[in-house]
Order: sequence, then C-alpha cells, then structure tokens
Amino acid sequence: MKKYFVLFFLLPFSCLYSQNWDINTLEKINSWDRGFVRSYSKIISKTTPYIAVGGPIALAVYAGISKNIPLLKDAVYIGSSVAEAAVLTYGIKFAADRKRPYDKYPEKIHPSSRESSSSFPSAHTASAFALATSLSIKYPKWYVIAPSAVWACSVGFARMNEGVHYPSDVIAGAIIGSGCAVANIYVNRWLEKWLLPKPRKAAANTVLSMY
Repeated sequence: MKKYFVLFFLLPFSCLYSQNWDINTLEKINSWDRGFVRSYSKIISKTTPYIAVGGPIALAVYAGISKNIPLLKDAVYIGSSVAEAAVLTYGIKFAADRKRPYDKYPEKIHPSSRESSSSFPSAHTASAFALATSLSIKYPKWYVIAPSAVWACSVGFARMNEGVHYPSDVIAGAIIGSGCAVANIYVNRWLEKWLLPKPRKAAANTVLSMY
C-alpha cells in the first residue's frame, strides 16, 4: 500500500519532467532552421502522404498488370498496414485532443506550417513506420531495410523540425506504425482469404485428388 501511495505522489512530478523534456527537446530541434535542414524537412513532410499511399497502390497496379499474385498479396499487406495505422492514429488524435506545440508554446516554437488536427500522435510518422516496417518484413534485405528506416526516421525528425509535433507524438506514431505492420501479418491472412479466394476449379481438383 505504501508503494502505491508513493507512486501516486511521484506521478505528477514524472509527468512534469516528461513534459519539460518534450518541449525542451522540441525547441532545440525546431531551432535548426538552416536552409538545407528546413528545406529537407518541408520536402519530407509534404511527400510522406503521397509515398505512404502511392507506394502500395503502385505496387498493386504493377502486380495486377503483370498478374503477379504473390506481389499483389504483398501490396495488400503493405497497403492495409498503412491504412490501419492511419485509422488508429486519427482515432487516438480525436480522443487525446492534444494542442499543437506552437499553440501551447507560441513563444518557444516557430512552425513552418500549421495543421488542423490535434498533435498526439503523429500521423505522418505512423504511416511512414507502417510502410517501412511492412516493406522490411516482406523484403528483409539490407537495401530495403536501411533506406526504409532512414526515410521513416527522417519523417519523424521533419515533423519536429517544422514544430508541428512533440517528440512524444513522433515516438507514439513510430510505435503505432510498426505495431500495425507486425499485427497485420495475422490480419492480412484473413484479408487474403477474403480478397484473393482460391479458384473453384482448383478447389474441386483438390477434392477429387483425395479420392
């Protein structure tokens, strides 16, 4: 009982420390406003939604044209991972309703852009990590994993450098995105059965071969 009593009184101080770390770290990253860094952040931020959504769609289109069923299955898995991360992220955003750092600390944070949604968690980061993790799972090669990881981390950095997200927003987004990609391995098995059912003839031949 004494342990819980102590934890109860320490919790506000730990939250205060965490909040201080959040804004202090963000203030430092946001202050890196040299030409290359800020331009890089703007490009990364603006292109993230197009890459996260367009990548799986382009893969699916190519798989459909080439009639490559295994590649189509990969595209469905990767695309659904990104979609699940986006839906979960915006659900949490609505529930948390956290103010953007530039709204709460206008004297410390100078944003490059302004967003209409709430701050926690970072949807850009969640989508980026969902795409990067799902790609790495499906194609576990260094030349896929390394660029994917660098790009996803760059997205998180860019959102902080632009002053639109706290570090905790970015960390939460990374966890959500990666978690959705891992959990979707199991969800995708059900999706494959629903979207890509086995042809009836093949199933009939399988039954006949048993006799």
